[in-house]
Amino acid sequence: MSSDCGSAFIDLRAITKRYAGVTALDCVDFTVQPGEAVCLAGENGSGKSTLIKIISGVEPATEGTIHIAGEERTVLNPRISAAAGVMVIFQDFSLFPNLSVAENISFATQLSQHERFYKSGATRDIARKALDRIGVEIDLDARVEALPVAQKQLVAICRALASQARLIIMDEPTTALTEKEVRRLQSIIRMLKDEGVAVIFVSHKLAEVLEVSERVVVLRNGKKVAEGPAKDFDTQSLTYHMTGRDVPEVPPSDVTAGAETLMQVKRLTKADSFSDITFDLKVGEVLGITGLLGSGRTSVAKALFGLVAPDEGTIAVDGKPVPTGDPQAASQARIGYVPEDRLTEGLFLSQSILHNVAVGRLDTHSNRGLLDMGNLAGEASEWLTKLKVKAPDVHAPVQSLSGGNQQRVALARWLSRAPRVLILNGPSVGVDVGSKADIHDIIRNLATQGIGIIVISDDLPELLATCHRILVMRDGKIIDNLDGKSVTEDDLAHRLAS
Repeated sequence: MSSDCGSAFIDLRAITKRYAGVTALDCVDFTVQPGEAVCLAGENGSGKSTLIKIISGVEPATEGTIHIAGEERTVLNPRISAAAGVMVIFQDFSLFPNLSVAENISFATQLSQHERFYKSGATRDIARKALDRIGVEIDLDARVEALPVAQKQLVAICRALASQARLIIMDEPTTALTEKEVRRLQSIIRMLKDEGVAVIFVSHKLAEVLEVSERVVVLRNGKKVAEGPAKDFDTQSLTYHMTGRDVPEVPPSDVTAGAETLMQVKRLTKADSFSDITFDLKVGEVLGITGLLGSGRTSVAKALFGLVAPDEGTIAVDGKPVPTGDPQAASQARIGYVPEDRLTEGLFLSQSILHNVAVGRLDTHSNRGLLDMGNLAGEASEWLTKLKVKAPDVHAPVQSLSGGNQQRVALARWLSRAPRVLILNGPSVGVDVGSKADIHDIIRNLATQGIGIIVISDDLPELLATCHRILVMRDGKIIDNLDGKSVTEDDLAHRLAS
């Protein structure tokens, strides 16, 4: 598309944003044409979120000019931005979980029309028209909290369309979607573009956004470092611009010939969740388990660590039985588990890095009944160095770290306990491309040290970059056992979708 700023829906010039002396954005130009999809790429801390906040009126720019729909906006707030047609769909969708689908879709529209009373007839009509526009069927009376993630996202899109959106900003739109749901979302986005609705993607899944974007803008350290047609980029060149370094795709090294069996799982079954899960894990092997949402992959991961009690089946480590349904027994058998949702399950966000790493290790640092804080701090500092955690010191709260660094702290917690088996559920969910490559390096290095690793993921490139074998699940059962080096991404995607 043409980049003639006279016809641009969004036209930002020389935008600078400073926070207490820290420059978050440095003289950035950014335009979006009607009906254009723009991929806004950059690592965590690059300035993407700040730029989105300025466009949506959440934050004022320190310097620069803003034009929306051809009109200069010297004053901008969320209400003005929304009235001009700018809608943001955040990663959590920002829906009302206790309200119905119809109420969520129509709420903002009725509010903007200054309605004094709730009109149920109008609510359903607004919602139905929005759903019809994108060609999907969702029960208007269903409570949003009961919907699967993909339908929640569709409700958020319909809410934006009902509010006459001219630009929809999508923050990590595909993080929690399956391959099939991503394709459906891409189809809807192409339809919206044909109707003149512009889209800005902020995503770490580079291959997906390149498929539907006309143009790419890359930020690094608050500056625009690259811009051009999407066809001129691939994931490797995009990664280079985002990180300022080459991030080679390194395949996992071979499992040592004659490696002993480390974990044995036999006929693990849980009614309505998974059945007859049987596999072996060798010393130094990285085993992937994948499947669409609802395939049972996460339930299996939790069962391996005792968080889900199976109805039958056995688990053994080094030939010794591990009681099922008992996380403490799993931990004592030196099984570690890093959950997918590190924010609510994996970390104490308000606590320091030191306290997070030390959990479960306090008994090894006691001195006559008192904690040896010096030893604890020293050990935490060592892990910060080993895992390249970017933090001022071990006393920094975990919530102050980027997603990639939070994930490394979660890894440090378990690595400090010298696990024999480490289960990683979604190891790179929500982290930027540089941190993702570093986490993959960590996985490969841990395997060479003899740790058996199980990676639960639907990120196909991640599985191929880290795993020696990949188990594919569907409807709670393992349907394929694939060699990680011989299977292709297309073949794996086909097996998941069929």
